[in-house]
Amino acid sequence: MLREPPANYRDLYTHFEWDIPARFNIGVAVADEWAAREPERPAILDVQGDDITTVTFEELRQRSNRLASSLRKAGVARGDRVAILLPQMAEVAIAHVAIYKLGAIALPLAALFGVEALAYRLQDAGVRALITDHIGLAKIAPLRAALNNLSITVSTDGPDGSALGFAQMIEQGQADFIAEDTGPDDPAMMIYTSGTTGPPKGALHGHRVLLGHLPGVQFPHEGFPRSKDRFWTPADWAWAGGLLNVLLPSLYFGVSVVARRFDRFDPDAALDLMQRLDVRNAFIPPTALRMLRSVHQSGQRYKHRLRTLASGGESLGAEVYQWGREAFGLTINEFYGQTECNLVLASCAALGVSRAGSIGKAVPGHICDVIRPDGTSCQVDEPGQIAVLRPDPVMFLGYWNREEATAEKFIGDWMTTGDQGRRDEDGYVFFFGRDDDVINSSGYRIGPGEIEDCLLKHPAVQLGAAVGKPDAIRGEIVKAFIVTKPGFAPSPELAADIQAFVRERLSAHEYPREVAFIDQMPLTTSGKVIRRLLRDQG
Repeated sequence: MLREPPANYRDLYTHFEWDIPARFNIGVAVADEWAAREPERPAILDVQGDDITTVTFEELRQRSNRLASSLRKAGVARGDRVAILLPQMAEVAIAHVAIYKLGAIALPLAALFGVEALAYRLQDAGVRALITDHIGLAKIAPLRAALNNLSITVSTDGPDGSALGFAQMIEQGQADFIAEDTGPDDPAMMIYTSGTTGPPKGALHGHRVLLGHLPGVQFPHEGFPRSKDRFWTPADWAWAGGLLNVLLPSLYFGVSVVARRFDRFDPDAALDLMQRLDVRNAFIPPTALRMLRSVHQSGQRYKHRLRTLASGGESLGAEVYQWGREAFGLTINEFYGQTECNLVLASCAALGVSRAGSIGKAVPGHICDVIRPDGTSCQVDEPGQIAVLRPDPVMFLGYWNREEATAEKFIGDWMTTGDQGRRDEDGYVFFFGRDDDVINSSGYRIGPGEIEDCLLKHPAVQLGAAVGKPDAIRGEIVKAFIVTKPGFAPSPELAADIQAFVRERLSAHEYPREVAFIDQMPLTTSGKVIRRLLRDQG
């Protein structure tokens, strides 16, 4: 943890030391310790339309204890996997805390997952219990016969057939539940990777993962927590970005978190929410920021009191970086990580660590580099793979039942990310894209980020994505998929204008030789562009 704001980045990085206790339980740390100090302190502000329900730390402690007690009576034991299939809501936080106190393993699942995605994860993890709502119950109904280990279902909408009621379980449970005595390496949660290269894999994390995240939250949020801080993210709490970058660290520091259900990201609703709830800290993925950028006269229509704004998950780009300064009067601090080892590179404008187009420098406590296939360090500006050195408290324990895949993740003690980047002479890291996103055209390796950043500068482009399309002569060509701004109609003339615009500003080998207009950009639940679906369109 970063205890005192240092004078500069070098001193902070050089003198940082980890303090990982021999015994640690996430559930106790984020609920019970604050409940003992300030029981009425707000933990969750649950927004449903115009209604706001406040859950205090004492209520979080008691409800999680009661739920843990009832789950144990129902048969959930230490090490069992318990899935949570719910949108952003207070019950998600209560469920997570209860599972950690049980010594079980939380398995967050995105509410937008379809039947096939759920079936794979529930079966692969051997889930014992599922906490969901009536929508989730309907999704898993056709799967129940194949889910041999699933014996307990709980619905936040009340008892339903064989499903137990969430509120009823809390009512019947014991408030004096004693949490399991867990160590930092005991399993606490499992988050499945996106499956961009093969089937999704369950990244298993120990209780230390929360402690490992703290510097990576404090650094881009510039001394977090500060007085009156209040955190919100549109990112699903089922994703590492929502759960470990926002929800759990905020509760650990006693900062209230805003919960708001979004079926799809609505930029006007997001700006209104930040204004109404007096949000001071936000994590907003780059694609969502680009959508905010499209809101007409947002500065005149909405007022905010943001202290910090951070972004990550994909490349932010210089265009959105500059827009953030103009729109919010602050610097968007970009950060980087992945499900297996999150928040290891970041920016912190308050310490002078900020550069347009860069994901920042190594967060204090982490050793990162850009390496070659043999594990040696790349030279300045030499492209390579971003990697993190083990041991590291934020690093995963391994892939669930995939020892071989876990071993393949490492080159010596370097955990590889599959992400391409480069490091400049000042230590800033620049992200190109995942190995499978890099476009190989006429001998050039082209990252989509720079092209997409350039596309956003065109007056007609609201969202743009660049992918490689197979080509008999060049190997691949760059193809751009465009969502236009209101008032601009797709046409061959507009496509040609966009092509010329990029060619003039970048180079002849980087401009999109094909342009396709689409109504909606395919996005993951975490707000990343699903380039695979675009590539499949040919």
